[in-house]
Amino acid sequence: MADIAPENEARIVTETGLDAHVAAIVEPIIEGLGYRLVRVKISSRNGQTVQVMAERPDGSMTVEDCGAISRNISPALDVEDPVAAAYHLEVSSPGIDRPLVRRSDFARWAGHTVKIELGAPVEGRKRYRGVLLGLDGDATGLKLEDAPEGAPDRVLLPLDTITDARLVMTDALVAETLREAKRLQRVEGVDDNDLTDETSDA
Repeated sequence: MADIAPENEARIVTETGLDAHVAAIVEPIIEGLGYRLVRVKISSRNGQTVQVMAERPDGSMTVEDCGAISRNISPALDVEDPVAAAYHLEVSSPGIDRPLVRRSDFARWAGHTVKIELGAPVEGRKRYRGVLLGLDGDATGLKLEDAPEGAPDRVLLPLDTITDARLVMTDALVAETLREAKRLQRVEGVDDNDLTDETSDA
């Protein structure tokens, strides 16, 4: 993996609609605590769930970290009340098959398989899957898994067209994630990289 990104690096893949409203409320609080917001997603799981993914700048996350974030964003969500119905608040790490939301993510996870969705088509397509080749200016390179025989198997996707990007679970990704988790555990005492703190709210 590439070097860890700056703590204050802005996200380039962000939410829309109500998810974006919640993100605008919680992101400054999360950053003030020394963490980075990865994604907010509101779903109908467990009635209605507001999922907040976050991490430390080095990519690690503990149960205690999730709990600290949850305790600090809950009062702000209560005051702003962006979600009309009762909901379940879930704070978690990004997990192994994580979303890629910052420029550094596309460099850090080069060599691994990703799924990417675009807001505007590139070469006639909005959905791509392949091996991430890292950054090339303001685009990311991708080695396609499904290129027709004889056709180019590499494409450059402008970062500003990406609406969703996520790592695909593979043996290589799991192995690298475990190696990184063990390294962090030795250095910082981190126990796990796929943790969740859940609370209920209304």
